[in-house]
Amino acid sequence: MRNATKLKSLVQERRAATVPGAPNALFARVIEDLGFEAVYVTGAGIANMHLGAPDVGLTTVSEVAQTVSAIADAVDLPLIVDADTGFGNAVNMVRTVRLLERAGASAIQIEDQVFPKKCGHFNGKAVIPAAEMVQKVKAAVDARHDADVQIIARTDARAIEGLDAAIDRARAYIEAGADMTFVEAPRDFAELARIGAELPVPQVANIVFGGKTPDPGREALAGNGFAIVLYANAALQAALKASREVLSALKVDGRLDAVADRLASFEERQAAVAKDAWDAMEAKYNGG
Repeated sequence: MRNATKLKSLVQERRAATVPGAPNALFARVIEDLGFEAVYVTGAGIANMHLGAPDVGLTTVSEVAQTVSAIADAVDLPLIVDADTGFGNAVNMVRTVRLLERAGASAIQIEDQVFPKKCGHFNGKAVIPAAEMVQKVKAAVDARHDADVQIIARTDARAIEGLDAAIDRARAYIEAGADMTFVEAPRDFAELARIGAELPVPQVANIVFGGKTPDPGREALAGNGFAIVLYANAALQAALKASREVLSALKVDGRLDAVADRLASFEERQAAVAKDAWDAMEAKYNGG
């Protein structure tokens, strides 16, 4: 079964499938090795790891597409791709969707923030008029070649206009053709429950460690009809903390003995990048 079809089937089950985020192909390989069912290609993660910059709209569609292509080459899992605002207006959205679908996206998430956007859990966000976003959703739906590729319409209006307005916007985006919606940054479980109950299509929850939305757990979210639960930057945050701890010890001690238990072994590192498979390929084509 094609990955887009797998993802379409998965979201229809509405069992709050846990989807970790990956900013690069190595993290995606770890996600696949651990048995997760899909990967979220995180825009914030690409900004943080590729640019060393915050999630404030600095990445380009080409940088995102290159990352998606690398991840699609490395793993055989559906990719849910964060496409920010579509990188412009409805016409830009057409190119964005076509480019990301060709790169390997099984779902493309777009949002109604003013461009350049900010992380959904930052303060100071602004949203475009709902009618403008409706046209962008229509453009995204029209632009995809594979009808199984999911168009996820995200609204950031909760922080600006309130939850009622955010739910109204999500309904409008569904009418425009969105397969799924994603109300970003609800403040408590009661708000999450309303989102799941009042919107008819599969929903996305986004759990950011240290962010604005509490984590009620997969069982509770599944009970409220959520299809996907994103942990967009858990791996990145873990890697950042571990890197600082290990490198701090190296700076002080000039050796790694004191932090050896925090390092993947040489063998674990090679297994993570499937070195055995590359060795077998080398032997095959070298006549070995």
